[in-house]
Amino acid sequence: MNGDKVIDLKFSALEKIVKKFENKRLLVVGDLLLDQFVWGDVSRISPEAPVPVVWVRNEGFMPGGACNVANNLAKFGAVVDLAGVVGQDEKAGVLKDLLRERNISFGGVITDSQRPTILKTRVIAHHQQVVRIDRENTEPIAGPVLEKMRAYIKTAVREVDGVIIEDYGKGVITPGLLKIVMPLAKKYRKIVSVDPKESHFSYYRGATVITPNNHEASRMAGFTIKDDATLKRAGEKLLKDLDLRVALITLGENGMAVFEKGEKPCKIPTVAREVFDVSGAGDTVISVYTLALVSGASPIEAAHIANCAAGIVVGKVGVAVVSKEEILAGLKERVVGKGKEKGKG
Repeated sequence: MNGDKVIDLKFSALEKIVKKFENKRLLVVGDLLLDQFVWGDVSRISPEAPVPVVWVRNEGFMPGGACNVANNLAKFGAVVDLAGVVGQDEKAGVLKDLLRERNISFGGVITDSQRPTILKTRVIAHHQQVVRIDRENTEPIAGPVLEKMRAYIKTAVREVDGVIIEDYGKGVITPGLLKIVMPLAKKYRKIVSVDPKESHFSYYRGATVITPNNHEASRMAGFTIKDDATLKRAGEKLLKDLDLRVALITLGENGMAVFEKGEKPCKIPTVAREVFDVSGAGDTVISVYTLALVSGASPIEAAHIANCAAGIVVGKVGVAVVSKEEILAGLKERVVGKGKEKGKG
């Protein structure tokens, strides 16, 4: 983008930020998912229909959706409070066991007997996803369930460094819920990051930062992002319409773009070497970006750290997480190595 903001990054500054991740306290509010992975091999096509026959070799569960955001945060040593909804079923127990193993507090997880725990089953063969099966109820939460969540959030917001809203459009993130979150966060001067659902555009007014991908940002802006000019227009529109401090638009293989109120935009190229699986990449971005902000990073510094983390996670298969050590190694290679290249000749 013409007129991009130019930043002179120093590894020592980024390293200092990442080392502050530990013991930061975040409240994650959103749609809780249980991801099931069925791993196998394909050697033939079914005689019953033109579909592959998967010979199952292994299967397991991972926390997904807002739970994966919490998982990412916990991996960095952050203290995580989780708020969302599960069903009164066996899968809720599986999900809570996974959260417990990761030291994630789920005091804000409310049981709703009228809906199932959301389950996404992915069948994977030879590193490729063959099919995904979803079991869910996306009706907006209401009544006693909504009131219990609101009551929990009223207390929790005061105790945390920041709030992450993870909106998968599965019924938890509603205007009735955010009418509590946004004013409280503003009152207590807490950072609020939103991983948005484009159809809920108006919900997020007053957030600190939103992190849409290119498609979501296009839908939210009302026009297609097809080049740097339309990207700039979209970023500026989101900032203005939602009264944001930052709009961070992720661009897949083209990296990400940072739009900050009162500043020139900054486009950051991708750092991914090889892409195996983009599952959960958005969760990694918002987790790392928010942790960096509450650890004192500028919006641009936070974006470089989050971009590095996303480049690492897409090189792994499944809904994966990255470690502080991996991020620091990646940042050192990128920032220090780039500096050496500039000094050649």
